[in-house]
Amino acid sequence: MLQDIPTPTLREARACVLETERLTLRKPTLADVKAIARLANDRRIAENTRRLPHPYTQDDAIDFVRALGAGGRETVFLIENNHTPIGMVGIDWREENSAELGYWLGVDHWGQGFGTEAARAVIDYFFEEFDLDQLISGARVVNPSSRNILEKCGFQWGGVELHRFDALGSSSPVDCFRLSRGVWTSLKSWNNSVRRES
Repeated sequence: MLQDIPTPTLREARACVLETERLTLRKPTLADVKAIARLANDRRIAENTRRLPHPYTQDDAIDFVRALGAGGRETVFLIENNHTPIGMVGIDWREENSAELGYWLGVDHWGQGFGTEAARAVIDYFFEEFDLDQLISGARVVNPSSRNILEKCGFQWGGVELHRFDALGSSSPVDCFRLSRGVWTSLKSWNNSVRRES
């Protein structure tokens, strides 16, 4: 007789706010559309983010926020510093047993450690909320800053693949990374984020 073996499933995550030393991460709303469009409408961001079109308009931001509200296959947080939106971070669930970390910051906020801080908060959230044993991510090979964020968060390099980038209209080499639950557990000492139910 076969036993039912529980498998990891995507459950509906509770809406919450993540707080770090300098950042607040929360679900984006329609009130954030102008800020999201202003930040995302930069070719340097779009060329390093697979699905962001360029130019990125307010209509694109409206469609994005509405898709999240309709229960899309992503867990997304708006990143705020001093109550000002500076970027996005989240988990893409397009493949049922595979979750992918993604993030982008407005250009004015690059090089200040915000990407690592936001990524660590969402990584903690992911491993605390979901029953999967690994998280994947990627960075274009021409984007060493993004690669550094992933390495600081404990991701291990697994090879190079070609991925399509909407803004480029073509594929580009991507360094592929993976973070296991075991490695995350051993690095958990970074945790200085707090979660509040909203």
